[in-house]
Amino acid sequence: MRILLSNDDGIDAPGLAILERTAALLSDDIWTVAPSGNRSGFGHSITLRQAFAVEQVAPRRYSCTGTPADCVIGAMHWVFRDGAKPDLVLSGINEGRNVAEDVSYSGTMAVAREAALCGIAGVAFSMPRDSQAYGDDEVAWLAARIEGFWNTRQEWAQEGHWLSVNLPRNVPAPMRSARIGRDKCATRVIIHAEDGRSARIEPLADRNYATTPGDENSLIDSGIASVTCLNWMGHAVVPAGALSELDGTLEQAVA
Repeated sequence: MRILLSNDDGIDAPGLAILERTAALLSDDIWTVAPSGNRSGFGHSITLRQAFAVEQVAPRRYSCTGTPADCVIGAMHWVFRDGAKPDLVLSGINEGRNVAEDVSYSGTMAVAREAALCGIAGVAFSMPRDSQAYGDDEVAWLAARIEGFWNTRQEWAQEGHWLSVNLPRNVPAPMRSARIGRDKCATRVIIHAEDGRSARIEPLADRNYATTPGDENSLIDSGIASVTCLNWMGHAVVPAGALSELDGTLEQAVA
């Protein structure tokens, strides 16, 4: 099994090192293409109208100057240009939980989402910032969970789906399917300078840790690994009432 690893915290991030140790228990065909620095909050942005660089820094290990999604693009179109594509893409382990609205902002999610766009099974991992250190037992537990995801991929890795796993502070731990909650980050900013015509604004990554029973935060704080299956092609039906104010042409097209 060929496994590609990436993240958004950068190639030197401790979480990526944990994931590399974990993947090595599952395969001897492990490849890493990760950002050259921290790219948290880049979402699924890709580099257009300019080039990004991918540089080998060790055997089967590459640094990318682009975004997290660029890492997957660079891997598919250059690193694996003359060889087999990955069977599985693993992202993370992100420093900090990725819950609720973070799914939209997260570069960690973008790696797994880009894998799904390529028709490859993808799993994104995150954990609280105050998580335990990962020794051999923790790594072995995580490897067994990934093997379980791989063995059941026909059940979840279809039509653009990928998995988001939020690990609790301590593992081993039970693992449960979670409901997506509401806990928006970047609700506060710092105004560093302003002169009436301009300002320098820094969004803060902190959150309120809002939670309701069964959502990701609820499970994480109960010591349970939270798993959500996400789909980039998901959509909802537009309510009929919302169309009543629109012109007949658009209403007819939607209908």
